[in-house]
Amino acid sequence: MGSIAGDESSIGSVAPPGGTTEVAKAAPAPGYPPPAQAWYTVGILAAITTFAMLDQNILGLLIQQIKADFQLTDSEAGMLLGPTQAIFYALVAVPFSRFIDRWTRKWIIAGGLVIWSLATAASGLASNFTQMFIARVVVGAGESVNGPTAYSMVADCFPREKLPRAVSTLQIGSVAGSGLSLLLGGMMIWLVATVGSPDLPIVGVLRPWQVVLVGVGLPGLLISLLLFTVKEPPRHNLRMKSQKTGFRTTIRYLWLHFAVFGPMFIGLTIGSLDAGGRAWGAAFFERTYGWSPAQYGITSGVVSIFAMLAGLYLGAKWAEWFQNRGDPAGAYRVILYTRFVAIPFAILQPLMPTPELAMAFSAVAYLSLGMNGPMLNAVMLAIAPNEIRGQVMTLYLFIYTVVGVGLAPLVTGLTTDYIFTSPDDLRWSIMLLHIVFLPVALAVTWLGLKPFRREVERLNAEDAQAA
Repeated sequence: MGSIAGDESSIGSVAPPGGTTEVAKAAPAPGYPPPAQAWYTVGILAAITTFAMLDQNILGLLIQQIKADFQLTDSEAGMLLGPTQAIFYALVAVPFSRFIDRWTRKWIIAGGLVIWSLATAASGLASNFTQMFIARVVVGAGESVNGPTAYSMVADCFPREKLPRAVSTLQIGSVAGSGLSLLLGGMMIWLVATVGSPDLPIVGVLRPWQVVLVGVGLPGLLISLLLFTVKEPPRHNLRMKSQKTGFRTTIRYLWLHFAVFGPMFIGLTIGSLDAGGRAWGAAFFERTYGWSPAQYGITSGVVSIFAMLAGLYLGAKWAEWFQNRGDPAGAYRVILYTRFVAIPFAILQPLMPTPELAMAFSAVAYLSLGMNGPMLNAVMLAIAPNEIRGQVMTLYLFIYTVVGVGLAPLVTGLTTDYIFTSPDDLRWSIMLLHIVFLPVALAVTWLGLKPFRREVERLNAEDAQAA
């Protein structure tokens, strides 16, 4: 499977389709963008990510109303929450990922933003399950290129040791989008219930959930104009002689370096199967504690924003603390330690006797997610060659999107329908999946710690030699 601690020749023995590629000696990279320009780029990408997460997560808050209007089962609702995001990720993002490593990346992001914003607004005009399903599939298609492309740009704005803080800053957009999907969605539901639904020409009177989807979708069109102010950063960490590396080359590279990449990919896959509980959060609080979607949205939105922002700050500081003491695997350690602490809280959260205690336990999960989420991406960016970085990140995010966003909500719905058989038993489905998947994911990920540290040490030594 290939050793991470091997010599330089073992790293480069990857053959692309139709030819042979060897890793060249690391050449001195051109200068990184000035700090102000680099952080401005991160800020714009974070704002775009905010809208991506907002459009993606808003459906979880609205699913109970949509389920009632369309008379859906939990399994059908799970299809809207999950597979709609995953289908086009598989069909679009993976084949398209090679162009992330070749084309101007800011225009790729702009095109995706326009597509998913229009599709989100269109989903607000759906009048049945089929129309909603198709619209959400297109949302997934547009969003599928944003994550890997944004991470590729950020990795070319900063040297390796600064990636934990840069990625944490970028993921402020994820935190803001996830929180706003709850907070803004809850406020809009309350507002529509107070002043009444609008009566629009042609489409007629909109339901509250339709108003929310249209309202959060259209502003993304204006945000896309900000990309005209962003400068495309030069590519760094070029380690292959040929930059025309295809998907087969990427798979072979990952396989040859399975010791370091394998635990990350497999651990993420197993852990992502547990992610369905977040998509069902509003339904869980409504069925278990009687909270309305507006009440849950506003409360959970505030809690998640503060907890995850604190996590972003603390996670980056902790990783830097390890690095400043000579441990290049600091970001990886943050992933492991925060997950270890968070597992008991995740398992016990669905069993809490009051919604306040359940929300307090959720805050621990949000804090942990804020701390280790950016580190997952930072460690991958730190070791992936630039020539295939977009493809590697697409595969990594593919797992989370297809399994975590796509499959996990469906697994939760199926567990409720066919194992516990009653919608009121949603809490037991969530707890069961926490028990089954979280400890195993942590154990598998832990296997990659030493190989990752050796690989970073090797790359740092290679960079120092070339300087």
